[in-house]
Amino acid sequence: MNSAYLYVRVSTEEQKRKGYSLPEQEDRLLKYCKYNNIEVKGIYREDFSAKNFNRPEWKELFSEVKKKSGEGDKNILFLKWDRFSRNVECAYEMIRKLRKYKTTAMAIEQPIDFSVPESAVMLALYLAVPEAENTRRAQNTSNGMRRAKLLGKYPNKAPMGFTNVTLMDGKKAIVPKEPEAEIIKWIFHQAAQNNHRILM
Repeated sequence: MNSAYLYVRVSTEEQKRKGYSLPEQEDRLLKYCKYNNIEVKGIYREDFSAKNFNRPEWKELFSEVKKKSGEGDKNILFLKWDRFSRNVECAYEMIRKLRKYKTTAMAIEQPIDFSVPESAVMLALYLAVPEAENTRRAQNTSNGMRRAKLLGKYPNKAPMGFTNVTLMDGKKAIVPKEPEAEIIKWIFHQAAQNNHRILM
């Protein structure tokens, strides 16, 4: 490998939660390239979810790869496979597209030798784990919101006529917001009387 494009990615939520920052990933990739005498052709920094490849920086990188398709083999380096994708189906499709343009995607901390048939098993594992994590996180969030509602809390965005507040004890709640609340109340009162006809 003589040269490579570098791809670093975080989701906003993940960056807040883990502090797994773009500069840290970039620094590790640059050190890897320096140690292995790899010329860096470009660095693409993404602050976007990896549920699919509809990401601004990835689109730009992919466009660059397509443009240089006649220039021989190319490489895209990232730290781990979850930086590349958190969706197995999308990941395999993108790997196939990259191959079409003589480009190899590689994770420096989870290396795969694509010339070895058994490596497909490791790749499947590296791609499946992040997707499973995402599904579990979404399920936990949904369960947490359901529990909060059962306890009388309101974790969602307040409906029209109300506003979200944090009470003195730290609990989340909604309270009426005037003048909208009075208007909403009047609308429901009118609807409850059931004496308005809908003209067709």
